[in-house]
Amino acid sequence: MADVTSTTDWKPGLTVELDGAPHVIVESHHVKPGKGGAYVRAKLKNLETGAQFERTFNAGQKVPAAMIERRDMQFLYEADGAYHMMDTETYEQTHIDAAAIGDARRFLKENMVVIVTTNKGRIIGVELPTSVELEVVETEPGIRGDTVSGANKPAKLETGATVQVPLFVNTGDRIKVDTRTGAYQGRA
Repeated sequence: MADVTSTTDWKPGLTVELDGAPHVIVESHHVKPGKGGAYVRAKLKNLETGAQFERTFNAGQKVPAAMIERRDMQFLYEADGAYHMMDTETYEQTHIDAAAIGDARRFLKENMVVIVTTNKGRIIGVELPTSVELEVVETEPGIRGDTVSGANKPAKLETGATVQVPLFVNTGDRIKVDTRTGAYQGRA
């Protein structure tokens, strides 16, 4: 029998199985109205489609837990829309469709180790490190004395992503970028 979880124990980050698909709990609020039974209002994210929605459950309702497996894999190369990965423990190679990678491909660099999440043997996503170091390959040149705080310019990175950087960043500089937001964090 699969593990079950009670809605009263839900916390952000917990994964559950709803309508045959794995979901992660983004938020949950236990509500006890003055009249009637208590309930849990939860914001959930479908791990296969990325869709977010809110749903109400009875307090104490049992919901099956989703069995999510996370494995470290090294990104080898991309060819014909498929991203080829190697398991860092077994050295077994597999390919992942671009749709499963999602926005992560903006900052995915060859030889980078990422976490590949699977559910029932199906790949449902890729988690990058929270920040990556990338080289700026194209941006307007910085001008000496450009120290106005808050002023930004676009910069194209070696992976093809474009991020906003301060005026003093030049082509060839290595910068740190937050993979969750795409924000510049500093020079590497």
